[in-house]
Amino acid sequence: MRKVLFAFVTLVLVPHVVLAAAFSPTLLKISADPVIQYDFDGSELNIPVTVSGTPAGVFFLVFSRGKADAISNVQNGYIGWHYVNNIDTCIYYSSLQSMSIGANTISWDGKDQDGGTLAAGDYTYYIYGYDNQSSKLKMAQYINYDRMAKIQEKDEDGLPFANPFWYTYDKRWEIGNDPMDESLIETTTVNLAEGWSLWGRPEVAQNDFNTFYIGIYNKDAAVGSLHKMAWVPGGDAELQTDFGEDGFAESFAAHYFVGSGSSGVTIDGDYLYTSSRCGTCTDPDADFYAFDMEGNLIERIDLTEWWSSLSDYEAGGQMNGGPSYFTYRDGYIAMNHYGCCLHQMVNPSAYLESGEMDDFWVWTNGNGDYTLDHNFEETAERPWVCNDFNVGPYIYTLATDANHFSAGNAYDAGAVSFGLIAPDGTGLGYLTYAGDTAGWKKSTLVIDADTPFDGYYCDNQQAGGTHYEGWEANEYTDGLYFIGQDSISGLLTNAVAVKDDAPEAFSVSQNAPNPFNPTTTIQFTLAAAGEVSVDVFNVAGQKVDSLASGFMNAGSHSVVWDASGFSGGVYFYRIECEGFSKTMKMTLLK
Repeated sequence: MRKVLFAFVTLVLVPHVVLAAAFSPTLLKISADPVIQYDFDGSELNIPVTVSGTPAGVFFLVFSRGKADAISNVQNGYIGWHYVNNIDTCIYYSSLQSMSIGANTISWDGKDQDGGTLAAGDYTYYIYGYDNQSSKLKMAQYINYDRMAKIQEKDEDGLPFANPFWYTYDKRWEIGNDPMDESLIETTTVNLAEGWSLWGRPEVAQNDFNTFYIGIYNKDAAVGSLHKMAWVPGGDAELQTDFGEDGFAESFAAHYFVGSGSSGVTIDGDYLYTSSRCGTCTDPDADFYAFDMEGNLIERIDLTEWWSSLSDYEAGGQMNGGPSYFTYRDGYIAMNHYGCCLHQMVNPSAYLESGEMDDFWVWTNGNGDYTLDHNFEETAERPWVCNDFNVGPYIYTLATDANHFSAGNAYDAGAVSFGLIAPDGTGLGYLTYAGDTAGWKKSTLVIDADTPFDGYYCDNQQAGGTHYEGWEANEYTDGLYFIGQDSISGLLTNAVAVKDDAPEAFSVSQNAPNPFNPTTTIQFTLAAAGEVSVDVFNVAGQKVDSLASGFMNAGSHSVVWDASGFSGGVYFYRIECEGFSKTMKMTLLK
């Protein structure tokens, strides 16, 4: 009987290996009119919204527009949880609304979060969505949930990658590979001088992905530094001794005890950034460092105003909360630490250019709004203590999309997957992926660059139990997984003639119909006249057809793709105009 069973299992497994395929997710895409006219007269506004690819849980938000200069160093909310500086802010946000694929409607009565009627004028609207109904899709089995990982979304020219890559200091994985083919992992080996250890996440050079930077620390000397390395596939990475002094950037104070840490290295093209803090120290210790690209330390910014708290320490928490995790997006850095309630966004390049410290701070979200808060329960032993490593939720990573919605994976916050923060730091609450439990959660990354792989990438550790220790790893808990995510923004205004004006932004709609056979229409809007190309690519990234190439005026345009001569399957269309580009997925049925 055992022999028969073995033979049957063998027959089942062989086709599974043969049928292994490249990772090709169905993207979630949200579209709405980029300019919405409303009279702000208290009537109900019904906004048509189209969801394609997957279902979505959706938030609708209204922000001020053009008011940033008047919103300077404002701190409010319960126990001062919310700080904003020189940015437009959230006036209204809806509850989570479930939407199906196809046509949907968002309704709004023109009122703010407190029920007051908004004055007529111009506002920015956002629609945020994530797939709250589909199961996670495995992107890769063997690279796992490493908190030291990043994803490179764009190529050396700043254009969306056909295949972005995931990487740490010693591993790389091209997204789109067969998820189960372990041989496709590319590796290198980083060797450090005696007494030095790796510290935080690495960063590839944006003009040369074979060069990368790492943070390092020396425990005995209590100092940190940076290295510039050359990636050598299958070999030893090479230290670049023309960086800093013999390969070492200028050193900085870097305590290393339990609960201490660094963000690693973050690059904005002109500067290198890192941080240092001491979780077990009883003195204030939280610093942000900026280096030039030659490894010279040019600025130390004291963060203790926000990240260190004597009252937390005296109440039984820790003096220093962070930061020790950076997420870079378009000049801004979102910062957090797994054992602290604080989340913050800063703009270091603006400060370095102006020399005005006021330009550094953007927003801060702390205890008081219940999103990612510590010790808010009535039964909390240390009420409202923020710097407390002894309680959850533990936010190990923070993922920020192109509209600056930030998702922090949340362990020990119940059966939820992540806490969501709006572009001005407003906490929107906790959200859950389909099937997630209250188990362990360690990693969230995001791709949002108009690639064929845009969305969230998370671990599935929660499937193994409530803690990472003690369970047997399996294909359900190992690996990284995909969840659809998208957000859009537009203009909400009472200006009657606005739709006759020039469009405000470059935008591309999902092709319709989709799936299709054999023709489909692709619509797009140009903010300004220019040279336009509309091309079709296969899943291997090869251009298979060109639908348009030439000068077009500003405004709405459409092209039709007749795919009669092509085989069924997944294709991508990319529209480019004067430095703007967008790539979207479509499916041909045969």
